[in-house]
Order: sequence, then structure tokens, then C-alpha cells
Amino acid sequence: MKSESLSEVHSSVGTDQKGWRKILAYIGPAYLVSVGYMDPGNWATDLAGGSQFGYQLIWVLLMSNLMAVLLQSLGARLGILGGMDLAQASKNAYPKWANIPLYLLAEIAIAACDLAEIIGMAIGLNLLFGLPLFWGIAITAIDTILLLFLINKGIRFMEAFIVSLVFIIGISFLFEMFIVSPVYADVMKGFVPSKLDNNALYIAIGIIGATVMPHNLYLHSSLVQTRKFERTEAGMKSAIKFNFIDTVIALNLAFFVNAAILVLAAAAFYVNGYYEVAEIQDASKLLENLFGKAAPTFFAIALIAAGQSSTITGTLAGQIVMEGHLNLRIRPWVRRLITRSLAIIPAILTITYAGEEGLGKLLILSQVVLSLQLGFAVIPLIHFNSNKILMKGHPIKLWVKVLAWATAAIIVYLNIQLVIGEIIGWIAEAGEWAVVIYAVVIPVVASCVALLGYVFVHPFIQKNQADPSQLPHGQASAVEQFRPIAYTHIGIATDFSGFDQALITNAINQGGKSAEYTFIHIVESAAARYLGSHTMDYETQLDQESLRQYQAQLTEMGYRVNVEIGFGAVATGIAHIVKEKQIDLLIMAAHGHRGLKDLIFGTTVSAVRHRIKTPILVV
Repeated sequence: MKSESLSEVHSSVGTDQKGWRKILAYIGPAYLVSVGYMDPGNWATDLAGGSQFGYQLIWVLLMSNLMAVLLQSLGARLGILGGMDLAQASKNAYPKWANIPLYLLAEIAIAACDLAEIIGMAIGLNLLFGLPLFWGIAITAIDTILLLFLINKGIRFMEAFIVSLVFIIGISFLFEMFIVSPVYADVMKGFVPSKLDNNALYIAIGIIGATVMPHNLYLHSSLVQTRKFERTEAGMKSAIKFNFIDTVIALNLAFFVNAAILVLAAAAFYVNGYYEVAEIQDASKLLENLFGKAAPTFFAIALIAAGQSSTITGTLAGQIVMEGHLNLRIRPWVRRLITRSLAIIPAILTITYAGEEGLGKLLILSQVVLSLQLGFAVIPLIHFNSNKILMKGHPIKLWVKVLAWATAAIIVYLNIQLVIGEIIGWIAEAGEWAVVIYAVVIPVVASCVALLGYVFVHPFIQKNQADPSQLPHGQASAVEQFRPIAYTHIGIATDFSGFDQALITNAINQGGKSAEYTFIHIVESAAARYLGSHTMDYETQLDQESLRQYQAQLTEMGYRVNVEIGFGAVATGIAHIVKEKQIDLLIMAAHGHRGLKDLIFGTTVSAVRHRIKTPILVV
């Protein structure tokens, strides 16, 4: 099994060009990352900030963007110099007992991010087409097919698709700016830092918490490895430089979108006396009342594009986290269904039992969950970039390290404040259910804070450990003198598809006349799945007769041959017979199909090998 991050597209994009073509070859990863900085989860905080405080909080957006550029650049450096994504590096740097909760927290954060994108997509479909929110949420499950299509087309095709959606978002808000016509002199004043009172500070915390997202750090550290570059010092420095250019351009575009939402809210609502607009639906209705139907139309189009682009990159981040932390690879569409199910279920339950107004609270909750996980990604990232061995002798400079730790301290502090504020609010509204918060929520949060402290301290304690902990997998071991292997009992999994002659020939070559042979066949008919060994339908009788013919022919040639027939699921049936008969080598045929057929029929060889320890020879 390959150990590269996103192995299906690893080093799949060549960069052996010159001039502007070389820059274009590197452009892409940061655009996939940037959509996470303009997803529907950001919209609520930007709308609230603009409607309540006008242009005052633009400088907070700018500060968040600068933090994002710094942290995403560190993520890119880890992928380029370390050759690992953040999840792989965390798995190898921290003990197993800490790695499991780190994985679970990352999964919860990705599901929370996907939840925000589902809600945003559903609201966008509702605003544009009048589709009920319940059905809008249900429709979002269909984008699994879109993700499968994009992955099969390759990383450049996916990047082009995402860039197109980002372009749609940017153009939509450009039109919004023409429609709303803000006073740009007042907008510029918002870039000057100002003192924040309690309410403004709360919104500012929300803006930072919604802007710098943990899954983007995992994603970026993996996506930069899709570029094929020379692993020389000059090659890696060149890759870092061009990826930094990519990051700055893409994240500044994300800053433009976030600033446009805040400016839109300030110019449309704050100036007209609407100070409490935080719901996306309310913002759309007010835009229509103030500026006509064009404004909410562009608003909805941008929202749909933001939701769809973000959900695709969220799935990639989920795949990276699962593969990196657990070394577990599953098919992308299965991964997509897992992520989407974790997000759709709470969204449907909310709209069913709490109504449409409950979605706004659920959106805020998703941002709180993201906030809680952020430190678990940022702190290890800084540690890894400071590791001289992992960074191939090029750790970050002291001034970068100071900026990075200051950024981490600000983010963690502000996000903890946000979580504390939310918990206090929940207690105030919970009534008799407050005991659940005290008994469950607060201990969980306290455990997370303790784990965060460990994540910060552990690399300092283990600083002088040997390098193997930084490897993505084990090293080559010494090869001993070869000893011949004699197989005494060989299983032959037949399916009467035309491969049987090749299977029998390979089996005989492995065991000769000294081995015992067992022909295995599983009947898959509907009757076999229902009745099992009691089945005697026509297919079963034909299959039994075919096996007896093989047995008779080989017995006549002087071989010891048995036959075993099973019923129902093929992989399970073969594995059961192999274990029961103590077969020490299994011969199987390749399934002979791929693509959509793999999706529908599955791959028997892969399923069998996960159920047995016996060696398998695939013909």
C-alpha cells in the first residue's frame, strides 16, 4: 500500500516549465484551500459584523487573512520539505493514545465544516429556486457523484472546477458592490485598528474562528505534494516560493469575498438602520427590499458556489485525515458518504424538530466546534516546521517562529473565549437541562484543553528523540537468506469465467503433486443468499457438476483434489472455507472490471484479503 498523501494524485502534476508557465503549474492547491475561507460558515459572522458595526471590523478580517497566509504557508512547507501532510506528521510524532482523540477531533471538525456547507447550499437553493430547506439538504447528498467524477478526472481538472466556482463567487460580489455602491472612503477607514467593546469583540472572535479553519491546514500540506519537483535543495526552495505566491493570491481573493460580504452588510443594512442582521435568509430579503431582485439573485448564486466548492475540499481533507492518522484508505465515494451523513443527519433533525430558525443556531454551533479543534492543528504545525530534521535542515527562522506562536496564542485564546461564551449562553438557556452541560459538555471541553496542553508540551520533551518517529512508514529491514516455501494445501477460487485454466496452471506450478488442492466456488443466486446450504436450484446443480469435472480430471492426472461450495456473499464464503480447511495459499483471478463496475460490484480480491492471513496469488 502506498504511503503518499492522496496517493492517487501524488506528484501527478509536472512543473518542468519556465517563466509564467512554471507559475501556472504551481497554481491550484491554494485555490482549493481558499474556498474554506469563504464558505457559508463565514457569511453569518461577516453579515453580523457589517450590520452591527459598519466597516469597523474590516481590519479584523485583514488580520485574520494575514494569519491564514502565515499558517497555510507553514502547511505548504511541511508538505514540500517534510514530504508528509499534517495528519501523517501528527500520527508519527504523538503516541497512539493521543493520536486517536486527535483524529476524532479532526473528523468532528470536518463534519462541522460540512454541516455549515450543507446549510449554506440548502439556503442558496431556497433563495434562488424556492426549494424547501428540507429538500435542499437532502439534495446535497447527490454531490457524492460529482466528487467521484472530479477525482477520476485528475487533480488539475478538480482545481479548474474549484477555480471556476471561486470566479463565480468573486463576480457575483463584484456585481453586488455595483448594486449597493458603498462609500469607499468610509470603507478605507475600517482598515484602521480600533478598540472593540464586548459585543464587537465577540463578533471579531467569531470572524477569526470562522476564517482560519483547521481542515485547510491538513488539506494544503497534502495538495502541494501533487506537484512533481526535484527533491534537491534548489528544487524545494523553488517549490516553496511558487506555492507561497499561489497562497498569497488565492487567500487575498478569499479576503476580497469576506470583505465584500461585510461591506455589503454595512452599506445595505448598517447605513439603513438594520443592525441585527445575522441570518442569511434575512439578509437576502432585505437586499431585495432595498435594491430589487438582482441583488439577492447574485447573493444566492455566490452562496451555492461557496457551499459546493467547500464541500468538495472538505471531503478531500477528510480523506487526508483518515489516511494520515489511521493509515486507512477507503474509496472516495464511501468517504464522501461518511462525511456527508455525519453532517446531513443533524441538519435534517434540526429542521424537522426546530424549524428553519434552528438552522442559524446550528450554523453557529458548527463554528464553535471548528474553533475548539483549531489549536490541535496549528500547534503541531508550528512544532513540525521548527524541527530541523523533519524540515531537511531548513526550519522556519526565529522571526517567523515568533509570529507563528503569537498567531497560535491569539487564535487559541480567542477561540477558547468563544467556546466559553457559548457554553455560558447554553447554560442560561438550558433550564433543567443545564445539568447535562455540567455533566457532559464541560468535562469534554476540559479534557480537550488538557490534550491541547499535552500537544504543545510533548514535542519539547521528545525533542532529542531519534528521527524514525518522523517517518511516514517503516524503513526497509535487512533481507535474510531466502528459504524455499513449500505449499501443502492450495485453494483455487473458481468462477467458471474463462480464467479457470490459468488458475489451475498456476496452482499446479506452485504445489506440484506433493500438495493437496481444493476447488472453491460460491453460489451467488438469490436462492443461495436466502437458503444457504439448503439451496438446490439449477445454478447450484450446474456449479457442483462443474467442480466435480475439475476434480475428476485432475485426480486422473495423479493430483489430490477436493471441492468446496459456499453460498451467498463471495468474499465471506471464500474466507470461511480458507480458514476452515487450513489452506496455506489461495489462487484467485483478477475481477476483470474497473471504474463504475468496481463501484457497483466491488472487488472480491480486495475484500477477501482483508478477511484472511493466507497469501493470495492473483492471476
